[in-house]
Amino acid sequence: MTVAAAAGFSLAMTVLAASPGPGVFGVVGRSLSSGVRKTLFMIGGIVTGDLIYLVFAIFGLTYAAQNMGRLFYFIRLAGGAYLIYVGLKTFFAKIPENGEFEEKKDDHPLSVYLSGLLITLSNPKVILFYCGFLPAFTNLESLSLQEGGFIVLAVMTILSTVMYLYARLAASLGGLIKTPRGARTVNRSAGGIMTAAGALMVFKR
Repeated sequence: MTVAAAAGFSLAMTVLAASPGPGVFGVVGRSLSSGVRKTLFMIGGIVTGDLIYLVFAIFGLTYAAQNMGRLFYFIRLAGGAYLIYVGLKTFFAKIPENGEFEEKKDDHPLSVYLSGLLITLSNPKVILFYCGFLPAFTNLESLSLQEGGFIVLAVMTILSTVMYLYARLAASLGGLIKTPRGARTVNRSAGGIMTAAGALMVFKR
């Protein structure tokens, strides 16, 4: 992979990572309701899902992914249902008098991580994207270890950075509201975003 190809891949990956979708909506909603620290686990799950599909693409497993429609269907339903559950729970959460958010007992790091992983794994189009996207920048059939390492590192760095910036922005906007009424607005916004992201996963074709 030439320097120009590496730069082009990095730029295109940044633009695509920043494009709104279930992952972005999930991160924004989670950050609004739980803060940046816990959202990092969701980001980790999203990045892991992308890396799994990236490895599939590199090793030519597109056919397998295309023929696992039933599995992807159930994964998508599970991920969407979980986001809807968390979104509705956040939307209707009781607001304390001081307007500060309470620590949610169901916000275990593993469950948050798995929700991010499900968001990505529920979309088999991701692997098709990589299979159609990577060949424009490098020959997958003769991919060297160094080139593969760069691609993996670029995906990890760019995707996690973009998602982290979304999380920080959402958290900073939520942090500006300290009154009970403001906290209720944030809860309903976060819950609505996560519920919409879950519904998008469940009902999309």
